[in-house]
Amino acid sequence: MNTTKQRLLVVDDETELRLLLKSYLSKEGYDVEAVEDGAALDRYLEKHTVDLVILDLMLPGEDGLSIGRRLRQQKNLPIIILSARGEELDRIVGLEMGADDYLTKPFNPRELLARIRSVLRRCKQSSQASSNKEISLLTFGPFILDLQKHKLLKEGINIPLTTGEFTLLQIFLSHPDRVLNRDTLLELTKGYDHSPMDRSIDVCVGRLRRKIETNPAEPVYLRTVWGAGYIFSHDDE
Repeated sequence: MNTTKQRLLVVDDETELRLLLKSYLSKEGYDVEAVEDGAALDRYLEKHTVDLVILDLMLPGEDGLSIGRRLRQQKNLPIIILSARGEELDRIVGLEMGADDYLTKPFNPRELLARIRSVLRRCKQSSQASSNKEISLLTFGPFILDLQKHKLLKEGINIPLTTGEFTLLQIFLSHPDRVLNRDTLLELTKGYDHSPMDRSIDVCVGRLRRKIETNPAEPVYLRTVWGAGYIFSHDDE
């Protein structure tokens, strides 16, 4: 087996879908394993490392949201959620949990492939950026974004970030005092066609504010410019 292949783990209780995704994604060059529930996922992760988890929300036993939260806390793995639930609230809850993307069933496998590539590309870009010693540290207020270690530090204390949060914060820090609209941010963070109703940027901004703002309701770093987008200021004065 080619050990350079990126490894994907599909967690879904639908046998037919597991077989379909394993076959399709394997043909696209990935090392793919598929399991039926959270217990099987835990057993697999005890012995293997993975680059990305494709996680169904509606699972027997422990549900996908609970599993996703555990994965974020324990391993901080990139996650793409699959769900038959298409309502906006469910999508937002999944993103609030820390998922990197969300896809509603039924879906075209090519759409999932595009999202997998996008999330893995963001991870790779963050890693490549961290190798540049000249810009390995980005600072604002009491915070340091360490590109080399992929960490956000506040006075030496690590503030956990998801891949999406890290990427978005890095974009804001690289474009200070400039209004960035949602379409621009979606293109920079995802890199594929998106729905006009895609609220993932708003959700990610909300998560970031809770981690970097003293009062998220009155942000001083990451502010909304109504009707235009968001603007990031380095100083808290």
